[in-house]
Amino acid sequence: MARPKRNRRISLAPKIKGVRPIDETANQAMSLDLEEYESIRLCDYELLNQVDAARIMNVSRPTFSRIYESARRKVAKAFVEGSILMFEGGKVYFDSSWFFCDDCGVWFNSFDENAHNVSCPLCKSAGVEQFLSELQEQNFTIALCTSCQKRKRVHKGKKWDLVCPDCNELLTVK
Repeated sequence: MARPKRNRRISLAPKIKGVRPIDETANQAMSLDLEEYESIRLCDYELLNQVDAARIMNVSRPTFSRIYESARRKVAKAFVEGSILMFEGGKVYFDSSWFFCDDCGVWFNSFDENAHNVSCPLCKSAGVEQFLSELQEQNFTIALCTSCQKRKRVHKGKKWDLVCPDCNELLTVK
């Protein structure tokens, strides 16, 4: 039995859903997984080598090489045969648009990288904060109000008393 496929990190979602030939006689639609799209973006657009691109996608270099080869074959086949190429699917996660809800404590992501008025999909609260990079995120922890159960992301190195913005009770750091 094969191992389950790990999720691959994607920095940016494609700005388009696919490409189609100019003439209307396209044969069939082909699917390019989002991790394949990301491999082409990193190597051919950003001009990164495969080692650096694999590190960004959080996969091994041989795995990245297989993803990249599959993507290039699909693109070449679509160009030669005049097929529609759709960007969809794959086991991926987006690291640039993750959010944390201060009210219910859920993590979620938004595919809109310019989202300014994001609300929690679970409790509909507007009290959300965008997830920072892994290095920046290491400096934060979650504090909980013992009275109203509100969660708040707080900086680890700060030495002041943490007070709940809703009920003015002290917050406890998890």
